[in-house]
Amino acid sequence: MIYFASCAANQADLVAFEAESAGATELRQTKAGVEFVGDLRTGYEFCMNSRIASRLLQAIYYDDDVQSADELYESTRQIPWEEFITPEKTLKVTKTVQSCSYLNSTHYAALKVKDGIVDRIKEKFGEVRPDIDVENPDVTVHIHIHQTKAVWYLDFSGESLQKRGYRGEQTEALLKEHLAAALLARSEWKKSVQDGNPGVLLDPFCGSGTIAIEAALMASSTAPGLIRKSEFAFKRLPSYDDALWNEVVAKAEDARKAALESRTIRIHASDISPIAVKISREAARNAGVDGLIDFKVKDFSSYTAEDRPAERGFIVTDPPYGIRMRTEDMDRLYTEIGDTFSNVFQGWKATVLCSESELLSNIAMKPERVNTLYNGPIACQAAHYTIFTDEEKEALKQKSLEKRQERLSQSLSKGAEMAYNRLMKNLEAIRPKMEAQGVTCYRIYDADMPEYSAAIDVYEGKWINLAEYAPPATIPQEDADRRLKELILATERATGIDIEDIHVKQRKEQKGKNQYGRLASSNHFNIVHENGLNILVNFTDYLDTGIFLDHRPIRSYIQSISDGKRFLNLFCYTGTATLNAIKGGAVSTVSVDASSTYLDWAMQNLKVNGYPSTIDNYFYKSDVMDFLYGTYDKFDLIFCDPPTFSNSKGRDNFDVQRDHRKLIKAAAMHLSPGGLLIFSNNYRKFKLDEEVLEDYSVKEITPETIGDDFASDPKCHRCYLIRNKVKVRMPMRKIIRKK
Repeated sequence: MIYFASCAANQADLVAFEAESAGATELRQTKAGVEFVGDLRTGYEFCMNSRIASRLLQAIYYDDDVQSADELYESTRQIPWEEFITPEKTLKVTKTVQSCSYLNSTHYAALKVKDGIVDRIKEKFGEVRPDIDVENPDVTVHIHIHQTKAVWYLDFSGESLQKRGYRGEQTEALLKEHLAAALLARSEWKKSVQDGNPGVLLDPFCGSGTIAIEAALMASSTAPGLIRKSEFAFKRLPSYDDALWNEVVAKAEDARKAALESRTIRIHASDISPIAVKISREAARNAGVDGLIDFKVKDFSSYTAEDRPAERGFIVTDPPYGIRMRTEDMDRLYTEIGDTFSNVFQGWKATVLCSESELLSNIAMKPERVNTLYNGPIACQAAHYTIFTDEEKEALKQKSLEKRQERLSQSLSKGAEMAYNRLMKNLEAIRPKMEAQGVTCYRIYDADMPEYSAAIDVYEGKWINLAEYAPPATIPQEDADRRLKELILATERATGIDIEDIHVKQRKEQKGKNQYGRLASSNHFNIVHENGLNILVNFTDYLDTGIFLDHRPIRSYIQSISDGKRFLNLFCYTGTATLNAIKGGAVSTVSVDASSTYLDWAMQNLKVNGYPSTIDNYFYKSDVMDFLYGTYDKFDLIFCDPPTFSNSKGRDNFDVQRDHRKLIKAAAMHLSPGGLLIFSNNYRKFKLDEEVLEDYSVKEITPETIGDDFASDPKCHRCYLIRNKVKVRMPMRKIIRKK
């Protein structure tokens, strides 16, 4: 049999392990789950033991050439449904439809499949047919359509596998069971369970108790199927083998009994809310693990060494986050979490789940790794920390210093020495100017030497972003790697910033459909400062950090002229120009970008500065041209900084040289009388269209917007002030002719 186990994003590897443990073979992971081959026992054992999958489907037929809704109906009707369902059974059809041109509605797909099944049954049994029951059907059929391929499944598991059945009353913040299990599986604690000796576990923000209960089920080898209240769907299928199922149940019960007899299980859960603790205890009783968990009412910030349940252990927790708290309260809470970790739980390991990654920066520790998990539609980061003792910290610090000293004591190669000398010369010229201007993020090198082609930026004197320009194909890879290493060593020595804080990326010229995509998923943000503002930057996940340093003077100018103005930010990126407009006194702002990632980033930038993101500050996910043609609003100040080229999915491609006239015209329509459009772009060969010069009042201010750190690269961008021309009406005068 072919099965498909569905699961949340980024959890397929965990589900694949569960499938293998159930005896599955020929596994194939997808974004939505895991496909595998197994017999009936495999399906039963998977349903019994899976903690992370949400549903198990059994594939029965497929057709890889369905070209229309009628063909979908005909293919459905050819399947021998009488082997799976009879007229007295009730039926439900569910569906997923992807990239299917012949279906205007996913509901229509389900309707055609239902008609095909019913007509087949009527053909085999006379005019009697199964009834439809969407609440509690005997048989659920799932149709999956991708382009022209259709696969028909039987729902093997029934109600979602995540619903263990122990939930009763709930707190407002609800962590789903399978997410709690995935969080535990990603944590260091799970390794101790696999070794047969579960470590001490604490959840100090237990809420409804889900993490602690799932941990107790894991530590006691209690299969979720043993406590499940609802019946599995496979029991209502003709293939159901009661004797085989009883064997699977007995095997699970034996495993639980053996674990309880051989293991010492120490799980602790606390919460500041007495109601939450009461709800957690009740849920633990329903799950049959209340004797394995020590619950208490406790504020985590008040924990002391005496409250710590062991010298060493594991913390796995889901603290409150933004949906439930004010920004200032969240920042304070996560700062207190970090302080309590460091002061009370030295020697422990901790896993913290958070949906707002910038909150994690308040924990004054660097996570060793970060996983992205999904709680429904909410993307959450699971940050994993080792809380070192003072002795361990000192040993690590000493080891790092020794490595650094060893590295710095070695002679630089001739090439690295050249790069070092150039960097020192640049720093001597640039650093005093930046300090005098109060600038903390600036460029110190930009391909000054052809052999070392990279841009090097310093952030806050703590971090380096080194963006290497891709070497020509004629340069052997070995030589390119050597030069990059030499430049990194020279940068560390010249700036004094440790090599671990030098973040290296490679820039390539965008051609055709190549777009700058995501590089990683650490979701780790740092805060830098500019013009009195806090700005979130990310050095690992994207090619750009979240702030364009060459636009610093433009942002400063926007701040200086924004008082009392209505501000529009087109291609807003991470909203840094919007921040400056608000700081400068703008009465309202509108920020537009086609990227959800950048808009979320922009909203978080507002949040870390204490600015509201809804009242008077609006964000629109839209193609810029669609937005400009779709609104009649007027603005006193517009900033437009388009990409050089873009061909994002679902939109016409954009070329700044070809399309800037149309863009400027559309933006200028939204200028209020006397309004100003600041138009900027980074295309080095850019030339302003002559018709723009004729139709508008244009002043190029590029030289004034090039900072001292970019003086060696005056073509890094072009910037113009554009206004609608004022049309003056001359009064008509009567001509008096002299006689």
